[in-house]
Amino acid sequence: MSKELIENINKELKDKSTQEVVAYFLTKFKNVALSSSLAAEDQVLTDVILKQDKNATIFTLDTGRLHPETYDVMDATNLKYGVKIDVFFPNNEKVQELYQTQGVNGHYESIENRKNCCNIRKIEPLKRALKDVEVWITGLRAAQSVTRVDMPLVEWDENFKVIKVNPLINWQEADVWDYIKENRVPYNKLHDQGFPSIGCAPCTRAIKDGEDIRAGRWWWENPEHKECGLHKK
Repeated sequence: MSKELIENINKELKDKSTQEVVAYFLTKFKNVALSSSLAAEDQVLTDVILKQDKNATIFTLDTGRLHPETYDVMDATNLKYGVKIDVFFPNNEKVQELYQTQGVNGHYESIENRKNCCNIRKIEPLKRALKDVEVWITGLRAAQSVTRVDMPLVEWDENFKVIKVNPLINWQEADVWDYIKENRVPYNKLHDQGFPSIGCAPCTRAIKDGEDIRAGRWWWENPEHKECGLHKK
């Protein structure tokens, strides 16, 4: 993928709405997929995408350690839109090996352990999910994290060899919730309990007033380490 092509797409879509950005990729590319964590941003994109194409590919990663509320919103989404979100699981032998080598909660003991857990439960399944995908749509927003402030609307992801599109990159949190309310989009009820960012249950906590919105993810680590590798630069 040429750098020039990515730059040209960014120029062409610079002032387009989220709906127009999504439509551009759904019409110009064959294999387009949204990876959804079933968090608020991904729910917005699910609504936007399925309103344009009921047969669009949307997948999620079931790490085996999700909150019950995450399964509830998956079910509610499938029922509302009449779809079945594709689910990718980790390799069972790798998970068994993980438990043998670092125990059930060894991810708390070191960044290396935590990243190993993320790799088995998230990165490897994501590689399988993106195997035949040309365009990977994500719900990333620049305001979410210090690791995301410089992300463009469209980029080439060298790790997974796909065009990566971030249609909500310039949205603020208020924009997300306004859309959810106006369009009656199902959302994870943990958001009402102080969880702005939701991942695996052992690695996610509610945040306190004034804390950064990603403070509840891997809260025992420094902010610059707080990515699992899905969106590594």
